[in-house]
Amino acid sequence: MKGFACLALLALAAPAAAQEVASAGGAVLRALDKNTGLTEDLDVLAGGSVEFGRLNVTVSDCRYPVDDPTSNAFAHLDIADRRSGKTEFSGWMVASSPALSALDDPRYDVWLLRCKTS
Repeated sequence: MKGFACLALLALAAPAAAQEVASAGGAVLRALDKNTGLTEDLDVLAGGSVEFGRLNVTVSDCRYPVDDPTSNAFAHLDIADRRSGKTEFSGWMVASSPALSALDDPRYDVWLLRCKTS
């Protein structure tokens, strides 16, 4: 299934590659604790990290189409479990299709909302 998701992500990113894209100064993510129902929006600067529950979320880059900065943002994230030290997710997330490449954790969900363009 992961292979299919990678191919689908590449197919989705291919049209964006034809567009001019820009890197943003950071990303806005939404995090959900499935046990408590708590959601939190996380503002993360590019190259920075933030903690949510037992997760440490790092944003390497966030890119968006220059012609339409509010659509089709994609960000490279590394999400690690601070207790175990294990990397739970490392890769690109697409705001318009968060399930395409998603964090697989029984307690937490994290997804990209948009890039921070200002």
